[in-house]
Amino acid sequence: MKSIRTEKRAAKVERVLRSRQNTLRVVIENIHDPHNVSAIFRTCDAAGVPRVSLVYTFEKFPKIGKKSSASAFKWVEKEKFKSIEECYANLHSNGFRIYASALNESSVNLFDLDLTEKTAIVLGNEHRGVSEEAAEAADGTFMIPMFGMVQSLNVSVASAVILYEAMRQRSIKGMYNNSGQSEEEILERAEDWLKK
Repeated sequence: MKSIRTEKRAAKVERVLRSRQNTLRVVIENIHDPHNVSAIFRTCDAAGVPRVSLVYTFEKFPKIGKKSSASAFKWVEKEKFKSIEECYANLHSNGFRIYASALNESSVNLFDLDLTEKTAIVLGNEHRGVSEEAAEAADGTFMIPMFGMVQSLNVSVASAVILYEAMRQRSIKGMYNNSGQSEEEILERAEDWLKK
């Protein structure tokens, strides 16, 4: 019985790794509510985002409980940066186009973005939004269209809307059938995941 469970787990791990979107990244800047951070990580895992970049310059990174993150922290890598400048330099050197979620005059509609490119999405603090620096240094800014009286969504809800739009676009192009990793990389990572 145990070997059947182990085989099923190994098959699931391999399937998940094969669909990871190495050309899709999320950057969270100073988001302080642990429930929001947990929900973002859960959505990242569900949408196949393999890594989240963390920029904390005002807030401290919140303490996340295993229950609230539903163990998504185990499956999504984290990398910390001391500044937006450092984070963006890293992303640009790896070929990412950076789009910050912001309500400003130059922001385009989310649904007009091509999220099948090598893309990093920047999400900001619950009260302040993304910093001025994060918005200005990005390759572009975007907003989620809204038709109600309220101007913005909860940041974790916004991340889900954005990432599921990316998933929709990428699914149409068949991108979840190819993670872009070599067979050797997939098997090596699968071995690591099975130890978690």
